Amino acid sequence: MLCYEGKVSVFTFFTGVVFALLPKFLFRLQFETYALYFQSVWLTYVALYVLLNFLIVITFRGFTYQVAVRATSLGYAFGIGILIFITAPLSWKIFGIYMSVMAMFHYSEFLAIAWTNPKALSLDSFILNHSVEYGTAAFISWLEFGLERYFFPWLKEPCLVSYVGLCLCIGGEILRKLAMFTARQNFNHLIQSTKAEDHQLVTHGAYRLSRHPSYVGWFYWSIGTQLILQNPFCTVCYTFISWRFFQQRVLLEEMTLIKFFGRDYINYQKQTGTGLPFISGYKFDL
Repeated sequence: MLCYEGKVSVFTFFTGVVFALLPKFLFRLQFETYALYFQSVWLTYVALYVLLNFLIVITFRGFTYQVAVRATSLGYAFGIGILIFITAPLSWKIFGIYMSVMAMFHYSEFLAIAWTNPKALSLDSFILNHSVEYGTAAFISWLEFGLERYFFPWLKEPCLVSYVGLCLCIGGEILRKLAMFTARQNFNHLIQSTKAEDHQLVTHGAYRLSRHPSYVGWFYWSIGTQLILQNPFCTVCYTFISWRFFQQRVLLEEMTLIKFFGRDYINYQKQTGTGLPFISGYKFDL
């Protein structure tokens, strides 16, 4: 059952999407009154975003407000991404796809936790502040896209590479969310150092295919984002850095899981691989 904050996030996310698409919809209906007040289309979107935030401020309080403002912003970014793909010049279209993919990933992370494990729900569930390294990597990918688009705009026009990347992102998202819904209260964004009373070893569903399906999904999703942008430098860097991150993460997590579940987890290791290329995990024999 979706908790109250989860329901608020759904409402505000889709409100953000609607507000982002509203000017384009009105334009299609030849209702352009807003153009009398805003000579720049971007001023229209800034004004709408300010209005959205005002409505949130007067409607919600405390933690619910913090959830609403993040969900609304992600919904707005998702809608703007769609608009960029539909209306922008060819060399900008793939950035629109990227924006929508990023917004949906971060919002769906919060929604999945709100649905499956509301006790663990926090603002960190959006993983918007994942780490300094994560933010830096995103900024570098935007910088590479901007520079390459400026000097070689034809290299950024939609092609098969971008759509392969989109498929990787969609597949990675689906696998990660399947893992979260399978594990439910056993899933957490942080490695747990203490075993909870209701913590169980999950080996069914997505976990029959991989010991770490959420990591597999995230790994391929991260690579897919750079293929969407057709960023050759960041595609290589993201692949190596993501692989290194998950190699270390799996080692730490499996050390903890062996401490929690002992031989049951060791037997599970023998039956199921990590799903991540050239990562075997932590090996320990009782």
